[in-house]
Amino acid sequence: QVQLVESGGGLVQAGGSLRLSCAASGRAANSSAMGWFRQAPGKERESVAAITRSGSIIYYADSVKGRFTISRDNAKNTMDLQMNSPNPEDTAVYYCNWVVWGSFHALAAWGQGTLVTVSS
Repeated sequence: QVQLVESGGGLVQAGGSLRLSCAASGRAANSSAMGWFRQAPGKERESVAAITRSGSIIYYADSVKGRFTISRDNAKNTMDLQMNSPNPEDTAVYYCNWVVWGSFHALAAWGQGTLVTVSS
């Protein structure tokens, strides 16, 4: 059974830090590239960062480059997103998923996400 469980969200002040985690299971969990996405109120879901299975290639959206860091632990089937210096524009529900590298098309059903609220 495919399952994606995001955690670690909450309220954070602008300029602070927050670490999100994703627990993945069921889809040969460590066999594919994975990514973080977010959806702000009234906006479409967008890709934020992605990482290949080996971790050797990483993608960041321009809006988070230099502030967020993606990592994964294949032994634990987990993926993290370290959010440093967030700003109110980063407020959104964050999701993780397996992705097709390049297009970052999501491959599995979405989990419940984790809400990040950045106060100014």
